[in-house]
Amino acid sequence: MRPRLIKKLKDLLVQSRKPKWGGKQPPLPPEPPEGGPDKVWEPAELQGIPVAKDLKTNLRLLKQVVGQNSDFILREFTVGPQKTPAALAYLYPLVDEEKINAFTLKSLTVDYPPDTPVSFASIKQHVVTHGTLNEDVSDFWSLVLAILDGNAVLLLSGAASALSLNVSEFQGREVAESLTESVVRGPRDSFVEGLKRNIMLVRQRLKTPNLVLEKFQLGRLTQTAVVLGYIKGLAAPELLEEVRERLKRIDADAVLSSNFVEEMIADSPYSPFPQTLATERPDRVCSYLLEGKAVLIIDTTPFTLVVPATLPMLLQSPEDYYHPFAISTAVRWLRYFALLISVTASPFYVAITTYHQEMLPFELLLSIAAARQGVPFPAALEALLLEVTFELLREAGIRLPRPVGQAVSIVGALVIGQAAVQAGVISPLLVIVVALAGIASFATPSYELGIPLRMIRFPLILLAAVLGLFGVTVGIIAVLIHLAGLRSFGVPYLSPLTPVKFSELKDVLIRAPLWAMRTRPGTSKRDWHRLAPTSKPGPPPEKS
Repeated sequence: MRPRLIKKLKDLLVQSRKPKWGGKQPPLPPEPPEGGPDKVWEPAELQGIPVAKDLKTNLRLLKQVVGQNSDFILREFTVGPQKTPAALAYLYPLVDEEKINAFTLKSLTVDYPPDTPVSFASIKQHVVTHGTLNEDVSDFWSLVLAILDGNAVLLLSGAASALSLNVSEFQGREVAESLTESVVRGPRDSFVEGLKRNIMLVRQRLKTPNLVLEKFQLGRLTQTAVVLGYIKGLAAPELLEEVRERLKRIDADAVLSSNFVEEMIADSPYSPFPQTLATERPDRVCSYLLEGKAVLIIDTTPFTLVVPATLPMLLQSPEDYYHPFAISTAVRWLRYFALLISVTASPFYVAITTYHQEMLPFELLLSIAAARQGVPFPAALEALLLEVTFELLREAGIRLPRPVGQAVSIVGALVIGQAAVQAGVISPLLVIVVALAGIASFATPSYELGIPLRMIRFPLILLAAVLGLFGVTVGIIAVLIHLAGLRSFGVPYLSPLTPVKFSELKDVLIRAPLWAMRTRPGTSKRDWHRLAPTSKPGPPPEKS
């Protein structure tokens, strides 16, 4: 009878310990996997591993994931009078060790209040003095990512989460003048390779709570921070949702620069024309934010992307808004004329000298014929050789160090051009035409737009050699048809020229006075007035 009584008592004890919700035990957290030195850790795998309450288990897995790095520091100690085991993990090149020693380790080990229980809540309230703390580190992927991002992670025995401390040390290039978008009159600062400093440059100009910055992590190996910025109430919700979806679709190992993002979110990936505007000027970014556009600030690169982008945007210069409107309008028309010359100068020369000599005055025709006497190549081959030589000199000048590059590009053009003319290989007039087209191409404000415009000259020269002016016209029409069919996040590339929006032409064909541009472009959500109706300046009224 006694064994049966003992068995019944054991059964009753087991039944009393069973939960009342279905008789099933709650699932236990998964055990951390064992990883050798050659194990490759995937983010999805680390996301499924929660931070355990056992400190030794956490430290063992943390050493398996990042312990092979020579710059990984794991400092174990005890906290408070209860001698609670704790550990601090960080990568020493990314953190400020003075902050760790003075404001973290000393506060936890020496200055801990004796009557305060050891917990993350009490540590945040009474001990650690860092401004940025994050207690929502509950899985190992968040823990490892915080360490790789330059933070120190505090692990505490008995806590199923970790505390991330912002002790990162900012290192990077100081804010300097823009090299690609220089202006005579205007701000001199430009973006750098640090994300925090770039955000600071934007917030210095837009002191509004409606400026929203959303952060994304792109690249499985790089985990590059990409910040989507917009002004709430101005940017269209459809545009923001489309940008978010395209960013989330990027599934790549690495995102190293703005061009990686630009190619992955383009509407027409095979088009040579840029479909986003890349700029390193904070004032230009803020102006487009005020027009209801979205910007992408990318870590480790000084170029910020503006979407959507149109062809008139790429032909605008920041200096247009730092001079009187009459001067800016004249310079803008000069820039449009330079674009036309850079694309059509060489093809027109080939077409006229090959097929349409009757279009030239008789004296000019005799001069051209005398200059071409003895040249062994046809005009088309002559133009192609000179254009290729000019592009080689341009590329060599960019790749060489700046003092040497300028000398090579200038001296090389003079020496090669003069020697080719004296040798009778190239006609003097063609040297003038190609040099004029090259100088005109430098007037394009956007470097990304200038490259495809220069490349268009080569097929136009071939069409001019085969079909004359008819071939040049067909080529230009084909380019215009391609541009008219392009979209940038659903916005026509030639907008507001086609489809025509007369209210927006005041900042395209001309640069209207600032007091006259009271409305925003149609891409913005709300047509908030920029200026009051009485903003037009004028003399004070005469006193009676």
